[in-house]
Amino acid sequence: MLETITAINGAVNGVVWGPLGLALLFGAGVMLSVRTGFFQLVHFRYWMRQTIGAIFTDRSVTAHTGTDDQAISQFQSLCTALAATIGTGNIVGVATAILSGGPGAVFWMWVMALLGMMTSFSENVLGIFYRHKNEEGAWQGGAMYYLADGLGRKKGCKQLGRVLAVLFAASCVLASFGMGNMSQINSIAGNLRAAFGVPELATGVVLAGCSAAVIFGGLKRVAAVAERVVPLMALFYLGGALVVVLVHASAVPAAFAAIFRGAFGLAPAGGGVLGCGVARAVTWGFKRGAFSNEAGLGASVMVHSSSNVTEPVQQGMWGLFEVFADTLVVCTLTALVILTSGLVDLETGRAAAGVVGSALVGEAFSTVFGSFGPKFIAVSILLFAYSTVLGWSQYGTKAVSYLLGPRAGGAYQAAFVGIMVVGAVMKLDLAWDLSDTFNGLMMLPNLVGVAGLSGTVARITRNYAARVFYGRDVAPLTASAPRPARR
Repeated sequence: MLETITAINGAVNGVVWGPLGLALLFGAGVMLSVRTGFFQLVHFRYWMRQTIGAIFTDRSVTAHTGTDDQAISQFQSLCTALAATIGTGNIVGVATAILSGGPGAVFWMWVMALLGMMTSFSENVLGIFYRHKNEEGAWQGGAMYYLADGLGRKKGCKQLGRVLAVLFAASCVLASFGMGNMSQINSIAGNLRAAFGVPELATGVVLAGCSAAVIFGGLKRVAAVAERVVPLMALFYLGGALVVVLVHASAVPAAFAAIFRGAFGLAPAGGGVLGCGVARAVTWGFKRGAFSNEAGLGASVMVHSSSNVTEPVQQGMWGLFEVFADTLVVCTLTALVILTSGLVDLETGRAAAGVVGSALVGEAFSTVFGSFGPKFIAVSILLFAYSTVLGWSQYGTKAVSYLLGPRAGGAYQAAFVGIMVVGAVMKLDLAWDLSDTFNGLMMLPNLVGVAGLSGTVARITRNYAARVFYGRDVAPLTASAPRPARR
């Protein structure tokens, strides 16, 4: 039975993360960048001021909504999305990309991030534009809504939009149990066992109890926890990584040289297999980049759509910063920690010490912090992975509510918390592979919708630019035509 599931999953995975899926991911990023005038590059200083800069200058960005308002602040939406986005992929995923695709994979992670920034931007723009309020006054938004109500409004696409919306939501629910829950908890339990000797079952029970107290409180409670945990965990990890890189500062030029050599086939990758260096670097860079920042998956837009903003572009800019922070900052620092440690062959990407995954990053930290290095990584994975679980609990809740109605959300949350204990004690090699596949099955319908609605994104972006950058007196495009509320 397991062999059959593995074979089927391998075949599907080969499609969604093969040349077709990666070409769609790359092509959507290029098209959206072109149609918006490369907004992520041309207006870099502006959107940085409007996002991370505004946290310190504009109280409305961080101000909490009232108890009778179920929307969340812009900063809370960012932290909740980053909670789900910054996870084991930023540690284990980067190490895997380098070991499998060579140092050049890091360059293609950057490329995917630069293009993915506009994919994330577009998802958020569409999420705000097509969101609805349910009977309880809570915003309901996400890929399933712009697929059904945006793409579905195009001539001849009504049924296609609905089918893609259901496929996306169903895949999201399955991915939430896999990548968003069991895989993350299993990583936490394994690392705490190795670093501190904590039994896996104890980890699962404690985390399930803590999660129940947060998740059952709904999005506002999850957002309140995320806005406290995410900045602290990011500073904790980035601070440690910066120390390692600064200690190995003399090796930084060689690390960057290896990245660029490997990216363009000037050095063999994947254990020295000459001739496939570029292909392996591109494939692993794109796959791990997408896995890390989730641009194109359409997941984080479900949280961003609950933000208390009216301008779609304003929330789109938080999507730009989300990808920028995840990949161009966190993943880059992880890559430099690995490549400057002396534990990896800069020509092939092979681990000189014979370690893989999170163990490689822990060993890299130990070159500076000694025996505390693996413990530092264990704590980092605890924070990263647990915050991912909280974020994905909301994605799954919203997807289930779309498919089965809001009453199904409570049952889903109970199952989500309960399965955390199972995830802590299971052997999850297949679960990781299945999670990759379900991510891809979310990505494909989402990208079809985003690409099909790229004209809408372009119009909204041009409208915003005309008003904000050029001072033209034009009516804002802040919402689509009125329509009845949906569940």
